[in-house]
Amino acid sequence: MAVRIICIKKEDGIFDNPYLAIDYLEWINERINVKGITDRTKIYDWIKEESGEAYIIDQYGNKLGLIPAVCPNGNKYVKTASNEAVDYLLQLPNCD
Repeated sequence: MAVRIICIKKEDGIFDNPYLAIDYLEWINERINVKGITDRTKIYDWIKEESGEAYIIDQYGNKLGLIPAVCPNGNKYVKTASNEAVDYLLQLPNCD
């Protein structure tokens, strides 16, 4: 199963790692038209441990897969697998 991340819910403020500001990610399974909201660490675990697939669509219409990552202090997060200077995951709109 693959889900498209459509928006993120993040905390305001300054973070050493901007991905840790993301609390929740809202997604849609476009194949069966089901939506959901999942916290950052659960998305990480789903991708890493259960071979889940999550992606975003960038401003150019490109599909960018998400990969799991861990900070040196052990915090789990996801980011795009893209080599772009700007991670379009962080550019997604804020969830309502």
